[in-house]
Amino acid sequence: MDLLQQLGRFLDRPNFPWKTLIVGFSLGQYVFESFLSMRQYKVLQQKKPPKALQGEVSQEVFDKSQAYGRAKAKFGFVSELYGQIQNLIIIYGDVLPKLWAVTGVWLGGYAPQGYTGEISHTLVFFFTFNIITTVLSLPASLYSTFVLEEKFGFNKQTPTLFVTDLLKGQALMVALGAPVLSAFLKIVQKTGNQFFYYLWLFSVGVQIFGITIYPVVIQPLFNKLSPLEDGALKKGVEDLAKRLKFPLKDLYVIDGSKRSAHSNAYFYGLPWKKHIVIYDTLLEKNTPEEVVAVLGHELGHWSLSHTTKLLGIAQFHLFYVFALFSVFVNNRSLYRSFGFHDEFPIIIGFILFSDALAPMDTVVKLLMNILSRRYEFQADEFAVNLGYSTQLARSLIKLQIQNLSTMDADWMYASYHFSHPILPERLGALGWYGEKKSDGNANRDEKVVKAADREL
Repeated sequence: MDLLQQLGRFLDRPNFPWKTLIVGFSLGQYVFESFLSMRQYKVLQQKKPPKALQGEVSQEVFDKSQAYGRAKAKFGFVSELYGQIQNLIIIYGDVLPKLWAVTGVWLGGYAPQGYTGEISHTLVFFFTFNIITTVLSLPASLYSTFVLEEKFGFNKQTPTLFVTDLLKGQALMVALGAPVLSAFLKIVQKTGNQFFYYLWLFSVGVQIFGITIYPVVIQPLFNKLSPLEDGALKKGVEDLAKRLKFPLKDLYVIDGSKRSAHSNAYFYGLPWKKHIVIYDTLLEKNTPEEVVAVLGHELGHWSLSHTTKLLGIAQFHLFYVFALFSVFVNNRSLYRSFGFHDEFPIIIGFILFSDALAPMDTVVKLLMNILSRRYEFQADEFAVNLGYSTQLARSLIKLQIQNLSTMDADWMYASYHFSHPILPERLGALGWYGEKKSDGNANRDEKVVKAADREL
């Protein structure tokens, strides 16, 4: 588009302080998110549960939940500062141009003839940089898994499993990332200024391919899926699927307990063939009726077209990101600000463009969370209309206790970070007053209770 090309020429200004601007964006976002985290930390110091939970959660459980929240918050303060320092070192130490030069030397010295072009160079650079960042993130990952999560009884991973998962993840990165990244670069190289159209179409194809191979190739590498045994739960889920005309193909139990004590359930698949996956940890703490109730909420997202709408929004977002990238891909002043004076690699342009886009992504994140919370309440109402009000409320409270999830939150922190309403908000919308009162007002509860959430 002429408008995008004109904008690109306008922004390509010699000596424009792109580095200062992008660092300013990064520091500004860090300060803002730290401010929100401090607000949330004050909430995590409260001594009594919110009024909506005082009849549902014991003081002991609340204290443990608050302690878990504070531990995660403290870890977050340290890990975010660590990440910010890394980012500043990479930028002001000119790590990207130095690593690009070093990987170019490696390629020239060891690669066969014909494999020294930009695509081959980019692959070597990308995977080298990925290894470096993975190593740098290991201390935080190890602490989170084997200290923080272990302390509160959630970690089930062994060191061997941790290392195995890490190696499998890196192998997948190479096996799947190399052809995708190569095609990405080739499309930009060959399709001119309108490359973002073709890049977007390619990304849609990659997503469909990923959905297709995930249950067959990727997931079995990390977890064991077993068909749900015959019984009340299987019959309840199948009846629910038939009632809603949900195209259920398979119903699985996943061995989530091999890594964590947290619970979850989800569905995935193509429009005409869906799979439901239930964590074994969810089955341990909930009755069959409660699990069906949770899935009633999940299928509410499908029936109300929430997943389709969110997918559409995601595709639009991806399209405009690629379109904006076309404005920056040839911006020589941007490259030069970060130490690239003779070569202007596409992958570097995309990395720098992503950093420049950070403020807009922050706004998008906020708006998407607002929409997501709205969809959660709608899915709750859908499940209530199916007749699962009491079971949903019971299940949500059990899950909250089992996962030691945040029981209260600062409104500003929650608005920015949370895609799901917190438990007191849900129970307030539910009109849930506990077992005795709800049992005595069953008809009313059928209309107002709407608890459970998509990510559990």
